[in-house]
Amino acid sequence: MSPVLVTGGSGYVGTHLIAALLRAGRPVRTTVRSVSRSDSALRAAVRRGGADDAGLTVVEADLSSDDGWAAAVAGCAEIHHVASPIPVAQPSDPDDLIVPARDGTLRVLRAARDAGARRVVLTSSFAAVGYTPKPVPDFTEDDWTDPDVPGLPPYPRSKTIAERAAWNFDRGATELVVVNPTFILGPTLTTGLGSSMQLLKMMLEGTMTAVPRQRFGIADVRDVADLHLRAMAAPEAAGRRFLAVSDTGTMSFLELADTLRRHFGDRAARVPAEEAPGPDPARPVIHNDRAKSLGWRPRPAETTITDSVDSLVDLDLVDL
Repeated sequence: MSPVLVTGGSGYVGTHLIAALLRAGRPVRTTVRSVSRSDSALRAAVRRGGADDAGLTVVEADLSSDDGWAAAVAGCAEIHHVASPIPVAQPSDPDDLIVPARDGTLRVLRAARDAGARRVVLTSSFAAVGYTPKPVPDFTEDDWTDPDVPGLPPYPRSKTIAERAAWNFDRGATELVVVNPTFILGPTLTTGLGSSMQLLKMMLEGTMTAVPRQRFGIADVRDVADLHLRAMAAPEAAGRRFLAVSDTGTMSFLELADTLRRHFGDRAARVPAEEAPGPDPARPVIHNDRAKSLGWRPRPAETTITDSVDSLVDLDLVDL
């Protein structure tokens, strides 16, 4: 059986996806920027996900360089491109995000095409779908963020430009499918926290005095991994985008904070109870019908939120 390639395997989504593939009996090859720094922690994370890491091979390849990609994709018919920079804070120079996101995606697609891979499933984001204002904030996979809208932050610009570049690239016979998750939460398998779990940690520890004034959908990291698997397997998924969002609907960070206080009581006493000043943003409606047509069934947002905190506690990553 040929290995499945997962790029960015040491990350939040990557570790869950690798664990799910290994649990299904698939051999996995994954790329990291440095094997010496990542191998042991990655294998520990995969074991936390209930998988045997004996079927995992870790190789070195960086999105900023062509080195290593031909070897990484060799013999892999299925490629999950998960790796992409996600900042805790927006950089002052947008190109710090845009260039590696776009060029890294094209490196992976070029290597996949040249190796004759059957399909690439790319992790994009709702940031590439719903960050351009609409008269009615109702979003499906047909919507696109306009990267040239004045004032658009670097992160949604980078995700939109990278995904557009992927669709426009000459992929030959290699099929492309894109998964567009909303705000990803859920239990972490790694001790190095990404931006969404860092934000949750800051709320719980009281280092954030007021929550951001935003309205967003939630996607469980386990459900994002599951959607990747379904998008790879379903013939009808080829050439399509799939929004990943809970059926619960969109929420605010203040509502997320209320969920934390309701479930964790005194342990959530430092969670902020106020929103940052500013106008009240529209509450988007985000449709997941297309993903559910693949048999995908997302977890309720409250389950995702509480499981996120439980994992932080279990790994001693939050001071409650």
